[in-house]
Amino acid sequence: MESVEKIKVVAALLLVVVGIAGYYMVPADQGVLRVLSVVLGLAMAGAMLWFSALGRQFVDYARDSIKEAQKVVWPSRKETWQLTGVVFLFVGVLALFMWAVDSGLAWVFYDLVLGRGK
Repeated sequence: MESVEKIKVVAALLLVVVGIAGYYMVPADQGVLRVLSVVLGLAMAGAMLWFSALGRQFVDYARDSIKEAQKVVWPSRKETWQLTGVVFLFVGVLALFMWAVDSGLAWVFYDLVLGRGK
């Protein structure tokens, strides 16, 4: 990254910091101005990054991500409900299995080994 791009990124970060500092510098009873200072700082930082190489790379990445998400074949409603049912059934069976193992081990250790059940 060349020095001009680094300066843009640092300036954007400073704008965010200035916006947050403005929030704390404005009196508490001026809630709208406090929020406006943060929003304005973020907007100015976004504008600064928008015109940097890093911002352009991010926009290109976001566009490519949206294109890839559009290529995904999403399951139908019926398939979604069927898979959800399978997951719930598996969780139920696993819970019963873990309960059985826990109860069995508790019986072995407490009743047989330690003799506390007598």
